Amino acid sequence: MEKKKFRLFKPSESGGQLALRGGTYSLAVSALVLAILLVVNIFVSLLPASATKFDISASKLYSITSNTKVVVNNLQQDVTLYWIVQAGQEDAVIETLLSKYDSLSDHISVVKRNPDVYPTFAAQYTDETVQNNSLVVVSGERSRYIGYEDIYIQEPDLYSYSYSTSFDGEGAITSAIDYVVREELPVLYTLEGHGEAELPATFRDQIEKDNIQIQSLSLLKEDEVPQDAACVLIYAPQSDLSEAEAELLSGYVSGGGKLLAAAGPTEDGTLENLYSLLRPYGVTAVDGVVVEGDREHYALQAPYVLLPDLNSDPITDSLIEERYYAILPIAQGLEMSGNNDTVTSLLSTSDTAFSKAAGYALDTYEKEPEDTDGPFALAVRIEDAGGGQIVWFSSSSFLEDMYNALSSGANTDLAMNALSSLIGETEAMAIRSKSLNYNYLTISDSASSLLKALMTVVFPLAFLGVGVAVAVRRRRLQNEAV
Repeated sequence: MEKKKFRLFKPSESGGQLALRGGTYSLAVSALVLAILLVVNIFVSLLPASATKFDISASKLYSITSNTKVVVNNLQQDVTLYWIVQAGQEDAVIETLLSKYDSLSDHISVVKRNPDVYPTFAAQYTDETVQNNSLVVVSGERSRYIGYEDIYIQEPDLYSYSYSTSFDGEGAITSAIDYVVREELPVLYTLEGHGEAELPATFRDQIEKDNIQIQSLSLLKEDEVPQDAACVLIYAPQSDLSEAEAELLSGYVSGGGKLLAAAGPTEDGTLENLYSLLRPYGVTAVDGVVVEGDREHYALQAPYVLLPDLNSDPITDSLIEERYYAILPIAQGLEMSGNNDTVTSLLSTSDTAFSKAAGYALDTYEKEPEDTDGPFALAVRIEDAGGGQIVWFSSSSFLEDMYNALSSGANTDLAMNALSSLIGETEAMAIRSKSLNYNYLTISDSASSLLKALMTVVFPLAFLGVGVAVAVRRRRLQNEAV
């Protein structure tokens, strides 16, 4: 029997060359892919932050508003944002925000200044104690210091008796940029001599933040409103104007002047000379204090603390879009006669509102025969034929810090929108700070138990059951194939 001879297989030289060629090709392809990825990575790193980072936070913490874009796009001179921070102590939110500004305009540059390396740098611009992540905005000879506490703002929360924190980086930086590039700042004159109240702290701070200078004005000492007045503010007077003062203000508006008033009823009743400024435009004040008959239109279980309807207007639209409500306590009703295209109602009551003729002396919220039926306007915007404008709020106390806090800042925003509209700085309309507080979801014990059972028992067993069923099915298919 002949034995079979087995011959070992030896790879031919051509087979080895083929393997070598294949390995070389794979290596080249891998190197090419890595090179492409490296180039793409470098290219993406050079793109502005606006093209590579997306804001998915609930409060839009990393987003820039259209107001900021208007201010930045109008820049004609260079602005430097100095970021005063030690190495390794950079705030991530501020860093992202600064990168947004840096990418918006070639006129803006961001420069870090480590206080360990430049210990005297900040002293050129402020006498305050400078914390990490503070900023200095500089353009030419003008500068503004922005402290860390001006970016992360803590305010008392009336509901929880604690402090709430908000981020106002965009508002502070945009305001500083606007300030350092302006040649002249608008001047707001506040009328005095009639027991006017002090401007509430929040409202005053917002005016100054919007780069508006505040000066006092007594018409008893002046023959006319100063020529440099961008607007005149009448805030919470307790006594009436003289006829001469009313005539000066009327002539100021007729000549193109701007007037903002927050003036409601007083303990002595209606301020006749003051409210006479509205009569030429068909607007009259109703004696007394407005009381709401609709529970949906008042707050704090007090029918005189009004929640008026906001009517569409450039002054109110931003609040309407964000579903904010203004709160007007102790307001005077305004009636508008006829179809007057020069007068726009900004805030209005419900149809069930009425004005209590007793005013401050009212002792019941029920309607009495001497009371006047509504509805009423509570704020109006007036366009004078001579180019002047008036925005009038018929409450003296709606800007007080307590009511502003209860409205979540809507009252101050409303007044600032009105002031910005009068002055002509529409891009300066309030940039709201962004809350950093968490909103908690409160559920009942039964709902909590149900969710626990679903998450810890039902869903895991369901996934296990699906896995077992898939495994059994695959085993059956394999057995059938054999």
